[in-house]
Amino acid sequence: MKLKYWQHNLKFKHPFTISKGTKTHQPTLIVELEHFGIKGYGEAPAIAYYQIPVEKMIEDIEQKKTFIEKFAFTDPERYWHYLHHLLPNNNFLVCALDIAAWDIYGKMKGKKLYDLWKGNVSNNPICDYTIGIDTVEKMVEKMKEKPWPIYKIKVGTADDIAIVKALRENTEAVLRVDANAAWDVETAIKLIPQLDALGVEFVEQPLAKDDWDGMKILYEKSTLPLYADESCVLESDVEKCFNHFHGINIKLTKCSGITPARRMIDKAKKLEMKVMVGCMNESTVGTAAIAHLLPFIDHVDMDGPLLLEEDLATGINYDYGKIGYSDAPGLGINYTGIFKK
Repeated sequence: MKLKYWQHNLKFKHPFTISKGTKTHQPTLIVELEHFGIKGYGEAPAIAYYQIPVEKMIEDIEQKKTFIEKFAFTDPERYWHYLHHLLPNNNFLVCALDIAAWDIYGKMKGKKLYDLWKGNVSNNPICDYTIGIDTVEKMVEKMKEKPWPIYKIKVGTADDIAIVKALRENTEAVLRVDANAAWDVETAIKLIPQLDALGVEFVEQPLAKDDWDGMKILYEKSTLPLYADESCVLESDVEKCFNHFHGINIKLTKCSGITPARRMIDKAKKLEMKVMVGCMNESTVGTAAIAHLLPFIDHVDMDGPLLLEEDLATGINYDYGKIGYSDAPGLGINYTGIFKK
């Protein structure tokens, strides 16, 4: 195994604001693993509030590079277990390496990943498009700029209902609301019926990630389905979310890759919970990993490449929310690396 990596700082088309703050660029790390001439690619975006910057990922690579490379690779799941113990405090880096390992494995087998997993892409969920927090007028403008069948609306302001009402007045598309843990129980109980009346499909992470008592109350009172995001980071969180949320949103970067994400999907389905896989504004490299999970999930938020002014690869395409794949095996991408910074 040979490892290379590149650091990038990808610019957003519009400043991207959620209840936790605003950013104009997405720092990200791309890794390349090479196994007997076959190259695989993976990605891990850096998220400030998880305290794992790109610099930390690079530091860990440099400290453990010999061990990352020396593994006798046969399949990605064994490699993930090895990396999970080798890098116990850096799920983001493990994710990037895990995605790259799956890319190699698919190429070794000459199959797309969803084919390896026996997935049927004919009924894939439609990808939403995210409208970040802004003035009401600007959010309506962003929506009109991108006609789309499903919008994910970031909220967590004093004007949440006004925002959703204005958007609803300008579209008949499906609307989903993501509070990013910005509400308390009283606020959620007050707002959710109004959002329901505006035709919102579901609410993502209404309360603080560790407010399990509040979520139990809300789960019993809410007229809309509730999906966990910040409350569901690791495999062990899935069962915690049962009877507190109706569904979970899995982020590959946070849970440490495709390998644990597939187990989380299976666990959630056994608990009869809905499953969404979300993005963290990855380029097409990391987004392609999400694309291959589509046959196994209910909803998807993989609009990272649509929000970025710069991309790093080709291989997946968006047709009014419907995802198309290339004919290539593995992730099916071509890493161009044009915007190296």
